[in-house]
Amino acid sequence: MLTSKQRAYLKSAAQKIDPVYQVGKSGISREQADGIAKYLKAHELIKIKILDNNLLSASEAANELASLVGAEVVIVMGSKAVLYKPNPEKPVISGTL
Repeated sequence: MLTSKQRAYLKSAAQKIDPVYQVGKSGISREQADGIAKYLKAHELIKIKILDNNLLSASEAANELASLVGAEVVIVMGSKAVLYKPNPEKPVISGTL
């Protein structure tokens, strides 16, 4: 569980990154979840765009993805979601975390 200070730090770090994955009308696939998990292992923080033609809302899609990959939802704003999963072997994000 992230504290409010950790969440604020991650939100500010996420402002500088572009969405890497998109969730579209086909929903969330296992291959997509695997790709997101690999990206999170390397970078710890990911921004995902949830397209309007998706059957799930942005928060529902973010929560489903987070549970599939074992991450935490940092924020869902509009059609974008930010997920965080720390890498215990090689931490990338330090600072207040």
